[in-house]
Amino acid sequence: MCGIVAYIGHREAYPIILKGLKRLEYRGYDSAGIALIQDTLAEQAPHLVVYKRKGKVAELEEFLTGKNLHSHAGIGHTRWATHGEPSDRNAHPHLSGNGRLAIVHNGIIENYALIKQELLSKGHVFSSDTDTEVLIHFIEDIQQNNQCELEEAVRIALRRVVGAYVIVILDADHPDTLIAARKGTPLVIGVGKGEHFLASDPSPIIEYTQEVVFVNDYEVAIVKADELILKNLGNERQTPFIQKLDLELAAIEKGGFPHFMLKEIFEQPDTIFDSLRGRLDEQRGTITMRGVEEYMQKFIDAQRVIMVACGTSWHAALTAEYMFEELCRVPVEVEYASEFRYRHPVIHPGDIVIAISQSGETADTLVAIEEAKKAGAIIFGICNVVGSSIARAAHAGAYTHAGPEIGVASTKAFTAQLAVLCMIALKVGHQKGTLSHERFMHVLHELAQVPDKVKEILQQAEHIREVAEKYAQARDFLYLGRGYNFPVALEGALKLKEISYIHAEGYPAAEMKHGPIALVDEHLPVLFVATHDRFHEKIISNMQEIKARRGKVIAVITKDDEIVPQMADDVIEVPEADEIVAPILNVVPLQLLAYYIGVAKGYDVDKPRNLAKSVTVE
Repeated sequence: MCGIVAYIGHREAYPIILKGLKRLEYRGYDSAGIALIQDTLAEQAPHLVVYKRKGKVAELEEFLTGKNLHSHAGIGHTRWATHGEPSDRNAHPHLSGNGRLAIVHNGIIENYALIKQELLSKGHVFSSDTDTEVLIHFIEDIQQNNQCELEEAVRIALRRVVGAYVIVILDADHPDTLIAARKGTPLVIGVGKGEHFLASDPSPIIEYTQEVVFVNDYEVAIVKADELILKNLGNERQTPFIQKLDLELAAIEKGGFPHFMLKEIFEQPDTIFDSLRGRLDEQRGTITMRGVEEYMQKFIDAQRVIMVACGTSWHAALTAEYMFEELCRVPVEVEYASEFRYRHPVIHPGDIVIAISQSGETADTLVAIEEAKKAGAIIFGICNVVGSSIARAAHAGAYTHAGPEIGVASTKAFTAQLAVLCMIALKVGHQKGTLSHERFMHVLHELAQVPDKVKEILQQAEHIREVAEKYAQARDFLYLGRGYNFPVALEGALKLKEISYIHAEGYPAAEMKHGPIALVDEHLPVLFVATHDRFHEKIISNMQEIKARRGKVIAVITKDDEIVPQMADDVIEVPEADEIVAPILNVVPLQLLAYYIGVAKGYDVDKPRNLAKSVTVE
C-alpha cells in the first residue's frame, strides 16, 4: 500500500528519494514526505529535517523548491491513510520526542493504543494520530530507559508490537547508518558500490543497481554506505542473499502511452505469450511446469482444491474453478482470503491450496496460506513478483511473468493468471486421465492461439472508445454472463468501478430475474458477455428480457454472430475460442471499456482514488 524509499551513500539523497517516490505513486497514497540528515558545519551536530505534505509527490516537490536539501542519507514515504485522516501532520516521516530519530513505516501496529497509553503516562506528547509515531516514541523510550544502541531498542520494540510493518529509521546521532526491519510487508535493499537503496519494491532501485536483497520477516537490517548487516530479532547474524533483478527500466515507464493502464492492456499479447513461453509446446503437445510436476501426485490424489485470493485475483480463481472442475474433476472452493483467515475452515492434510496474488504480498492471502500450511495443506502460489512473500511461503508455485504492473487496476496480471491456471488444470487433468488426449490437444492449441487473438481484439480499440464515450455519463451498469463468462462479468464490473467510479454490478445472467431486473429502465446499460458457448441461446433470452424493459444492451460477442447484433444497441466482437480459454479474450474489451470511460470522465485512471496497488495490511 504505502511506499518507502531510502538511500545512504556517496550521492545526493534527495533526488534519488524523490524519483523513487514518483516510481511508487502507482501503489496508491494520499500524502508524501521525506527526512534527511542535514550536512552541517563542523561545530554543529548533525540534525534531521522533515518535509511532508498531504497530496501528490509533485506538491511536495514544489514545496521543497529552493530549500537546502544537501544530504547523503534520507528516507521518503508515500502514505495511504489507516490511522488518522490524510493531512500534513499525519504524513510520514514521524519524529521521536527528542527529534533525533525519524521513521517511515508501512503496515499497521495493532496494539499501538495500549503502547500509546503507557507512553502518555510517562509524559510523551504526540503530534499526529498515527500508530507510526507511537512506534518511534516507543523505540526512543526503550533506548533511553535501557541505555542501549538504537539497533537493540528496535529489536526490543518489535518483539513487543503486534501487526505488520516495514520500518526505516534515520538517527541524527549516527548519520552513517539506517536501521530497517520487516514483518509481513515487503522490503528490498539494493546493493551498490559504496551505497545502498531501500524500497518497498524494486521499481525505485533498478535505475541504480540490479543486485538486491529481499529482507525476510523478523529481520533487522543495519545499513551503512559500504556495509549491510542482517540480524534476526534474537540478535543472530543472517547471511544476506544477493539476487539479480530480472527487470528493465523500460518496463516501468509509459513507453509513449498516455497511461500505464493502456500500455499494460496493449502489452497483453506479449505478457500472455511470456506466461506460456517455455511451458506450453504445441508441436510436442506438452506442458512443462516444474512446480506442478514436483507435486503432481499430490494434485492427482487431492480430494479438494481450495483457491484463496482477493480482488481481481479472486475473479481469476473463480474462472479457474470452472477449469479445474471440468478438466480435473476435483471439487474446488474459491475463498476470499480475508474471510478464509478468520473462519475456522476445515482443512485436511493433502488438500491443495492455491494462493493467487499479483504482488505476492497480499496480507490476507499470506496469513490464509500460513494457517492452511499448519493444517497440513499443500500450498501452491501463483504470483507475478519474483521473491515475494507468498512465493517464498508456498511449497511450490508458478510465476506469471507479466512484468511489473504499474496501473492500480489489474489488467495484464489477470490474463496471465488465467493462462497459468489453465495450463495447470490441463496438465493435471491430462496426467490424471480426466480428459481425453484429443480434448487436451484441442485446448492446448486454443491456449497457444490466445496471444494472436488478443492482438486482433486490440485493433478494435477505437470502436470500443466510441462505445465508452456513448455510455460515460451512466450512473449505473449491470454486467451479466453465464458459465465461464460469469467471472468475466464480475471483473468487468470491478474495472468500471475502480476506474470510472460508476456503480456497477456483475451477476450470473440467470440471476437477473432474482432481483437485479428491478433496476432496468431506459437509462441502465446492461453489458452481456455473450460469446458462443453452451449457454448462448439462454443468454440471448436474457437480452430479450432487458430489451423488453427498454434497457440498453452492450454485448461482447463472437465474430460472425448474426443474432445478437439485431437486438443489441452496441456490440464488440472477439475471435472464436473454446469456452475454457474465452475468458482471457473476453475480459480485454471490458478493460478497454473501463479505461476509455474513465478517461472520458477526466479521471486519473492510473491512480484511482482511495485505492492501493497491493493491500499489504488488513
